Amino acid sequence: MRRREYKWAFVCSTLAMVALMLTSSVNAQDEAKKKEKKKPDFPPIEKVTEDFKEVKVQDGQEAFFKLWKNEKTGQILAKLPKNYASPSTRHFIAPTVSGGDEYAGLQSTDFYVYWRKFGKRMALMQENLAIKGSDEESKSSVDRLFTDSVLFDVPIVSMSDGAPVINLNQLLLSNARQLFDSQFGVSPNTSLVTIKEAKAFPGNIEIAYEVPMYNGMLKTLHFSISKVEGSKGFKPRKADQRIGYFLTAHDDYGKYKEDETEVRYINRWHLEKRDADLKLSPPKQPIVFYIEHTTPVRYRRWVRQGILNWNKAFENIGIANAIEVRQQDKQTGEHMDLDPEDVRYNFVRWLNNNISTAIGPSRINPKTGEILDADIVLTDGWIRHFEQEFSNVMPKIMMDGVSTETLAWYAKHPNWDPRIRLADPSQREFLRQQIMYRAAMPFAGHAQASQKTAIMGDEPHDGLVGRASQVNGGCMAAEGRSLDVSFMRMSMAIAQFDVAKQKADKKKKKKSKDDDEEEEDESDEDEDDDEEDDEDKEQMLDGMPESFIGPLLADLVSHEVGHTLGLRHNFKASSVYDLDETNSDELKGVKPFAGSVMDYLPTNFKVKSGKVQGDYAMIGVGPYDMWAIEYGYTLDEKSLPKILKRVSEPQLAFATDEDTFGPDPLAKRYDFAKNPLDFAKEQVELANLHRGKILEKFVKDGQPWSKARTGYQMTLTMQTRAASMMTGWLGGTFVNRDKKGDPEGREPLVVVPAEQQREAVDFVIETMLFDDSFGLTPELLRHMTSNSFAGFFEAMRNEPAWPVHDRIMGLQASTLSGLMSPTRLRRVYDNEFRVPEDEDALTLNELMTKINDAIWQELDSLPKGKFTERKPAISSLRRNLQTEYIERLFDLAAEQKSSNAAMKPIANLASMSLTELHEKLEEALDSKNLDAYTKAHLADSKNRVQKFLDSTYVMNNDSGGGMGGMMFMFGRPAQDGNQAPQQQQQQR
Repeated sequence: MRRREYKWAFVCSTLAMVALMLTSSVNAQDEAKKKEKKKPDFPPIEKVTEDFKEVKVQDGQEAFFKLWKNEKTGQILAKLPKNYASPSTRHFIAPTVSGGDEYAGLQSTDFYVYWRKFGKRMALMQENLAIKGSDEESKSSVDRLFTDSVLFDVPIVSMSDGAPVINLNQLLLSNARQLFDSQFGVSPNTSLVTIKEAKAFPGNIEIAYEVPMYNGMLKTLHFSISKVEGSKGFKPRKADQRIGYFLTAHDDYGKYKEDETEVRYINRWHLEKRDADLKLSPPKQPIVFYIEHTTPVRYRRWVRQGILNWNKAFENIGIANAIEVRQQDKQTGEHMDLDPEDVRYNFVRWLNNNISTAIGPSRINPKTGEILDADIVLTDGWIRHFEQEFSNVMPKIMMDGVSTETLAWYAKHPNWDPRIRLADPSQREFLRQQIMYRAAMPFAGHAQASQKTAIMGDEPHDGLVGRASQVNGGCMAAEGRSLDVSFMRMSMAIAQFDVAKQKADKKKKKKSKDDDEEEEDESDEDEDDDEEDDEDKEQMLDGMPESFIGPLLADLVSHEVGHTLGLRHNFKASSVYDLDETNSDELKGVKPFAGSVMDYLPTNFKVKSGKVQGDYAMIGVGPYDMWAIEYGYTLDEKSLPKILKRVSEPQLAFATDEDTFGPDPLAKRYDFAKNPLDFAKEQVELANLHRGKILEKFVKDGQPWSKARTGYQMTLTMQTRAASMMTGWLGGTFVNRDKKGDPEGREPLVVVPAEQQREAVDFVIETMLFDDSFGLTPELLRHMTSNSFAGFFEAMRNEPAWPVHDRIMGLQASTLSGLMSPTRLRRVYDNEFRVPEDEDALTLNELMTKINDAIWQELDSLPKGKFTERKPAISSLRRNLQTEYIERLFDLAAEQKSSNAAMKPIANLASMSLTELHEKLEEALDSKNLDAYTKAHLADSKNRVQKFLDSTYVMNNDSGGGMGGMMFMFGRPAQDGNQAPQQQQQQR
């Protein structure tokens, strides 16, 4: 019994122990779980920042982002604002390369963002700004269909007072290649970082890292992150087609009327009168520009003047001193505590980078159009030199205003493309491949459709592509100034030669006199004359009269300030006055000689027109500028319809960048005067005048003869620009932006009078298609050598002997492209339909006949006499031109099956021209006195035309796998004449 009791007691004891052990285990597990639950998701902020130093808050207020920095590792931590998760919280991230780049200081793209928490990560989100709903139903639908997007995401390193803390290096440097425009070549090595700046303010933080790129070059990357808070009382203002402002736009899918669906606001600053009862009151908050200390002292007053010129426009609407200017100065320390990259300040920056650029971008609230921050960047290259490289300058001139239709044609026919014809021979195949690649993109790869694919001579305009704010990416106002400044230097060099020669002749005469006393008296007179010259001598800035370079700089600054005020380019503003009015006492120093500073205005060099040398540049802002500011900034919104009704006033003419691709010949860069043909003629005359003095007066003793090439190419550029300007008048149509019911009742489209078109084509032919037009002589060519210090690669591209045939052929081929492109011919043909039958019109046949007769005029009257290879009947330049022209006719005639409806008559006329040309070539070959060069040229031309005309429609199987079926087109002989038409056609 006892044994049983013992056993039972043992069992009970064992069970109790097991139960105790189980209970202890469960309790231990519970305790472990409790401890595990209590473990924080993130390490404490004290632990994370123990090796960091807190950044002191500027201005003694609470920081927008609280910052910590570790100078040893180059790391920066940031605590997000407490209200980071609020739906209304929006930030701007504005990256800038502030050092280590020739464009340092130029605003890159910007990002309008907000934060969203995903578990233990923070995502930087971009809001859908393009499409909105204006009522509850449409807003719900739009939010579901058109969602926001994730830009970047980073891990949360800690939480502090309910706000996430992140590593800014991971956010900014690790994503730097996406944050910066591709032009800056940003590819940071994030393991080697130095903190250059870390500042925290109540409304923004300013972060700058110095970091090597993967190519080894050090760059300073600056990031400004700021609140986006609209000004209280700011009201968006609707845009209107009659006045050119940058736009903030979205589509409202809650509306169904076209004029309501497209919502377009102008970009403008928030300006209010301080005292609304005053007729002229200072603003509550002026627009303040700081001139960076890097701006040379000698130019500061002109930069200041260019900024303040706009105050006159604001005074017109009752706001006095709307814009203020302050000078940052390193010597006195004034405003040196301000950072140009800080988004709170508007800076005018000066870059010594030898590039001709000026730009005036701004940052705006993308929901309202309110401008929040603006900077202007000026480079000094346009003052220092002219970009004399032929293959860089000439394509830009010839490609100005080229449409997408023409680009598509160039891609199909590379020999028409000025970018290829004017390039160095070694670059042509590369460019051809680039152009073919781009041609497959939308709009034939036009630079405005895809700015990142732009190549030489193909510049995007000042529009807005893939960016919340106005980037003004294609402002080339300074580039044209470089030619004008260099031309002034050339003029001065020639004038100084004449003055020096006159003085030398005068002294020589005086020395011939025998009277010692007279000689002594005359010597005294010479000294007196020199003293008088010194007294009258004008202030010179960098070798140029201040009265010349100063106003040019002020005008350029005013142009860029106009962009920062919201204004777009106005390329029709140069058509206000004729040249006689411009160079008159009534205008000089009294009124601006153009409607707007927002045009690309050439320098006013007087040749014959007018009685006095007028202002070289604009003085102040023009009447269009006053009108545009009145519309954008007037405080009386009821007056807006009345303001817009002034659209038909001649001084308010407006056309912007995209208009330069269209048919309006006045929508042109660097043209001038009511009748630009008058200006073009004077430009050519000025070029010829200087060209004849290059060897004798422009190149001084002791200077290298390469200066002769520089001088000649400057005159050639001016000549080419004038001819290109007038090509746009062919098939031209003036475009008016009036709306129905506006005063004067102007029609929106007005065909350019036929006589003006005829004068334009005659000018282009005379300027570019005849040998004498280029002023080349054997003596000049023997002196046009290259720069021996240009370097190895430049020496390979520019051999000492100027390639005369290739250069002239490139220009003439490009001129033919402008005259004969299907776009140009289509416009002429379409205009025949727009003009009533009983009115005069330039016809397609008339234009093609005029070009043909000018190019083949030798066939109508071959010179008499005996010709030799040294004195040919047709010169080498003309033979090249004629061969090129035949190629153009082949290309046009082969377009019988084009989808372009106008190409059928164009192709027919081209075929007819070839038939008539063949007959003339046969007659010319009967002449017995032809030299070998001319005879071979005419025989080859005849044979090639014959082969083309003999070609029949050739049936080819469509082996490209596209639409399948048959393709019919003309055969065309190969250039060497050795291939059969069918073989040639298959290659094409």
